[in-house]
Amino acid sequence: MFMDILQEIKDYLAECKVFYLATVDGDNARVRPFGVSEIYNGRLYFMTAKNKDVFKQLVVNPKFEVSATKANGAEWIRVSGKLVNDDDKVMKQFILDQNPELKQFYQADDNMAALYITDGEARFFSYSDPERRVKF
Repeated sequence: MFMDILQEIKDYLAECKVFYLATVDGDNARVRPFGVSEIYNGRLYFMTAKNKDVFKQLVVNPKFEVSATKANGAEWIRVSGKLVNDDDKVMKQFILDQNPELKQFYQADDNMAALYITDGEARFFSYSDPERRVKF
């Protein structure tokens, strides 16, 4: 069941193609587009670089929220929780191997940040169905 929800979230985000990750920067909200999520060893990961503001903001406050809308505009998801950095180079290489287009920008080195979700909650919305909440 747990892996099913992770896969459902990953597939949903992939279908949306772009999802928006929000962080806190002092007393300001910051949002930026992301496009990759991967499951590895029972965890759902996002990736960025440690020299980017998004990573620096998550170090100070690991709480985040992601939002994405399907192309039909009538279905959307919000995923929230905390993001934890994982420096496992084998896992980082797995993410890159699954997303070879990223290899021109990232390497499985100390600057690559692979962040997995803890205390997660996914909320699925639709104009035609009631909201569904899943904690993971």
